[in-house]
Amino acid sequence: MLVNWIKIGLTTGCLLAASACSDSADNNEAPAAVGFAEVDTKRILETSPGAEWLSHSGGYDEQRHSPLAQITRENVSNLGVAWTYDLATNRGVEATPIVVDGVMYVTSAWSLVYALDARTGAELWVYDPAVDKRVAVNACCDVVNRGVGVYDGKIFVGVIDGRLEALDAKTGAVIWSTVTVDQSKPYTITGAPRVVDGLVLIGNGGAELGVRGYISAYSAETGKLVWRFYTVPNPNKAPDGAASDTAFTSVGNISWGDEGAWVTDGGGGTVWDSIVYDHVGDQIIFGVGNGSPWNRTIRDPAGGDNLFLSSIVAVDIKTGTYKWHFQTTPGDNWDYTATQSIILANLPLGENGAPRRVVMQAPKNGFFYVLDAETGDFISAKPFGPQNWAQGLDKNGRPVENPAARYGKASFTQLPGAMGAHNWHPMAYNPALGLAYIPAQEIPQAYALDPLWKSNPSKWNTGTDASVDLMVDLPPGMIKFLRSTLKGRLLAWDPVKQEARWSVEHENAWNGGVLSTAGGLVFQGKINGEFAAYNAENGSKLWSEDLKSGGASGPATFEIDGEQYVTITTGWGSGYALFAGFAYDEKVVPTIGKVVTFKLGGTARIADPELAYIERTVKTERFGTAEQLQLGLVQYARNCSVCHGPVAISSGVLPDLRWSAYGGDGDAWQAVVGEGVLADAGMVSFSAFLSAEEIEAIRAYVVAQAHNSLAEEAPKN
Repeated sequence: MLVNWIKIGLTTGCLLAASACSDSADNNEAPAAVGFAEVDTKRILETSPGAEWLSHSGGYDEQRHSPLAQITRENVSNLGVAWTYDLATNRGVEATPIVVDGVMYVTSAWSLVYALDARTGAELWVYDPAVDKRVAVNACCDVVNRGVGVYDGKIFVGVIDGRLEALDAKTGAVIWSTVTVDQSKPYTITGAPRVVDGLVLIGNGGAELGVRGYISAYSAETGKLVWRFYTVPNPNKAPDGAASDTAFTSVGNISWGDEGAWVTDGGGGTVWDSIVYDHVGDQIIFGVGNGSPWNRTIRDPAGGDNLFLSSIVAVDIKTGTYKWHFQTTPGDNWDYTATQSIILANLPLGENGAPRRVVMQAPKNGFFYVLDAETGDFISAKPFGPQNWAQGLDKNGRPVENPAARYGKASFTQLPGAMGAHNWHPMAYNPALGLAYIPAQEIPQAYALDPLWKSNPSKWNTGTDASVDLMVDLPPGMIKFLRSTLKGRLLAWDPVKQEARWSVEHENAWNGGVLSTAGGLVFQGKINGEFAAYNAENGSKLWSEDLKSGGASGPATFEIDGEQYVTITTGWGSGYALFAGFAYDEKVVPTIGKVVTFKLGGTARIADPELAYIERTVKTERFGTAEQLQLGLVQYARNCSVCHGPVAISSGVLPDLRWSAYGGDGDAWQAVVGEGVLADAGMVSFSAFLSAEEIEAIRAYVVAQAHNSLAEEAPKN
């Protein structure tokens, strides 16, 4: 019988959001005392990364390079599992753990926070923010969370529903909770807060669904708003009474027309990931996301640059006042966010090779940028992977676009696609070798104007046609061909010469974040569950371990009692798993997320996941006219594919609709899709967007895909 793996319930004995399980070599030892000595800006600047990992990317420069060197190229083959801890989730896990005073703080899906003994993995406390699961419909790319911030005895977490909360580091008790967004709109928070000089910095997500982006600074002591910087203008181009007012008066407003969907749909520009503190310039440098809708001809028919979309922006730390910006993709049309890792470093690019403080980024658009950190001036950029949307950059760093990339009714298949040449997975920089390590990828996408577009700010709202070039019955072998176009690599990039030093090719895209160490190593997890250490100088693989789940998160390293540890969170989910289900193979098993921590000589083991089967059987006969099936294809692509996968192929994070029992019963299907009877599980009603006839057409299309899949897999005589 044809079967596929699906995620089962939590491991026996692990209670969702209340406790979890640890598998440790030293489980009989008492947890470390939670002293939580003073963590402030000075301590982070002077000591992290080092024995501790006190900030999201190790230190304020966000290089993800550790000076620890106990684990080396010569002994890394002796690396073994020290302990594991089961996270109370079966959804995407993207967090980099924070380690302070022997305690590890980490998050999982639905914004749960865990405090663990960093030496043994013993649980100290768990905090569940009790998120209403219906908010999942607002999350473009799974209900993930990338970690916490620490400061002054508090743990700070951004909650998926838009709250920013401060927890007591010793107990997990809530000290304060602030709603940072208009919760009637489809905002989310997935990024890790950064904390500097008593300010907690946080952005938000939701540009695909129609919101206006901004970054905010809150008091770490009280949770009160200190300043806010909007990234797109007020719809009337009037002042907001915000820190961004002068920026729009001087450079921003003129880059937008007076009409278009941005006026009602917010314009986008969410700050959902990179936020960096530059202590030299006493400024915050952050990356800004895509437009809403993506398609500029709908968003702003005037055709301007649309600041500050797809830009790197610097503001004063104390006031949020604008200092400079650099736009990587003027008039963004493709979801080319500039929210990817921003790294600060000193490169020999000054006069006579003197050190020059720079900003480095490899955003979605496929160019690696080096900018002056003080002024934002463009220094250099080169493509770090294949791309066909631009013919190059001019002397100011502005792209010379391929005219075909400004798509209309005719489709244009483009590299990079909306998933980017590099996404949220953090890159690293080794200052001794002068190399940046990029988790690069190739995921092409066909873009075309959505002929059925209408403003729906609260659902997927891109203005592009997700059904373009698809058909109800795909040619034989098409899925295999599509899978072959997806590529990933670990790329060592010289930012001075703007060229690759070496590359390690991976079997699939969407591989994990990177950690660099002074031991001459680069660590990266992969989508297929392999966690590997590479020689930082030449890319040769020196060690690997099967994580038995996806390894997408950014690893960290720390030291306790003279012993170096390397840690990574694992899980099954994230945007690629939802939107590109056809790209996965059976080697990646959907299972409970974990924290997996290694040390030299470690002898613990990663437990085999418990598995269950689902029968790959269609639940009814194929039905529907050609017109109904085509309608189902179009409406499935516009409303369902972002969560349940294109051509109705799911990776297993969310139900594979081809084999769903609801597909065999029209009334049950209407109850789920139209009435929202599974809203408490995150499947809300779509009756505001789909008629009963369209819902039934989607069912006809999904049933057709089930029959097509079994026919494709049937043995050939």
